[in-house]
Amino acid sequence: MAARSFEEVELWRKAHAWVLAVYRFTKHFPKHELFGLTSQLRRAAVSVPANFAEGFKKRSRAGKIRFYNIAQGSLEECRYYFILARDLNYGDPTTLKSGAQEISKMLDSYMRSLLSAP
Repeated sequence: MAARSFEEVELWRKAHAWVLAVYRFTKHFPKHELFGLTSQLRRAAVSVPANFAEGFKKRSRAGKIRFYNIAQGSLEECRYYFILARDLNYGDPTTLKSGAQEISKMLDSYMRSLLSAP
């Protein structure tokens, strides 16, 4: 049975849980990063489930793909911020990077199924 709400989709649930983990990770960044890396990483992370949710309600296949692709771009942005946070010794983002990879694969699969649907 097809999901009626984005909240019913496992991909969105994983992405939302991942965002909560990103918030916990960035909570310990230095205060001088509040309007820098902390804000940028959180914004990019929130963009992933938010764009999935927006795309979920789009009626056209192209509209859905567009928002899912934006979510993919935000995941890539987060991957860079994880590298930067690690190199600045703000923490170990290994688990968050793994989560981003899993969500990315799920998004790819979701997009492929949309493109191959009749």
